[in-house]
Amino acid sequence: MSDRILVSTRKGLFTFDREQSRWALSQSDFLGDPVTITMTRNGGETIWAGLDLGHFGCKVHRSDDAGKSWHEAACPTYPPKPSGTKEDVDPVQREPIPWSLKKIWAFAEGGGRLWCGTIPGGLFVSEDDGANWEIVDSLWSHPDRSRWFGGGADYPGIHSIIVDPTNADRITLGVSCGGVWVTVDGGKTWTCRADGMRAEYMPPDQAYDPVVQDPHRIVACSAAPQTMWCQHHNGIFLTQNYGDSWQEIENVSPSAFGFAVVVHPNDPKCAWFIPAIKDEKRYPVDGHIVVNRTQDSGETFETLSLGLPQENAYDIVYRHAFDIDGRGERLAFGSTTGSLWVSEDRGNTWLTLANHLPPIYSVQFA
Repeated sequence: MSDRILVSTRKGLFTFDREQSRWALSQSDFLGDPVTITMTRNGGETIWAGLDLGHFGCKVHRSDDAGKSWHEAACPTYPPKPSGTKEDVDPVQREPIPWSLKKIWAFAEGGGRLWCGTIPGGLFVSEDDGANWEIVDSLWSHPDRSRWFGGGADYPGIHSIIVDPTNADRITLGVSCGGVWVTVDGGKTWTCRADGMRAEYMPPDQAYDPVVQDPHRIVACSAAPQTMWCQHHNGIFLTQNYGDSWQEIENVSPSAFGFAVVVHPNDPKCAWFIPAIKDEKRYPVDGHIVVNRTQDSGETFETLSLGLPQENAYDIVYRHAFDIDGRGERLAFGSTTGSLWVSEDRGNTWLTLANHLPPIYSVQFA
């Protein structure tokens, strides 16, 4: 099982290690700087960290010694806008969409390539282990991208990148708000595959339009990558055919709204969610922090709360702030109020690791 947790926050990257059956904070990096996302490789020896330095822009830092030292690495850069190109305008907010990097929102790897999802909706690929990045023009230039719009963020963004472990040319993206996009040829061509998803925030005649869907987070089962779970803006959806069709999971209590989802790496029927009250509210139902677990593809759910705050708790868990280890036994999640919890038994019980971290953006087992 993974004995290290990387916690990306508004004011730094915090590392928790488990030694002698006890978790403890072992390291703090980039203190004072927002760290939006991390990715690890080689058992945590290699770490990429995406930083948002405001006026100084976005940066990528890399460690090749498990975080003991860091160096600045190449950062995805949007190409110059060709002269005469029609201005991108958000179809909902009617505001121009910039051709410049605003946030590093996702990392993934597979088949010898690195992938990076960003706001305002550009996907980048590196063929040389991050030394250089190129925008995936086949997606950036796709005519349907003009229909993407900002959800919780001001601009559209790619937050979920799933590289099929059995076929690295099959990649699935989650776009907020722009639906689910799939390539089966390594990024040469793309298809929107969100049929069956429902957007209740749209007029009734547009509610099932695949391109206007707002998936908050998409994850795939490593052992059965054709099965993917989506925590959508207004529900939970499941596909068992690589996204060719999605089924809405109904009658979920206490709520089907949330941002985060994880799936068991070896059991596609088993997934966990962290429910909340949606839209303007965005806090746990009745002030109780709970985790919902299904072990039968959404037929039934268990509400798990042992060890979690059950009174006057108003934490929200962002889409990347929930993770599961490679064996499917340990889970960890962090909240907007700087609390961090871990479970050693698939979510049955929870232990508090921290209460006063900065707001947490991402949690990852290394």
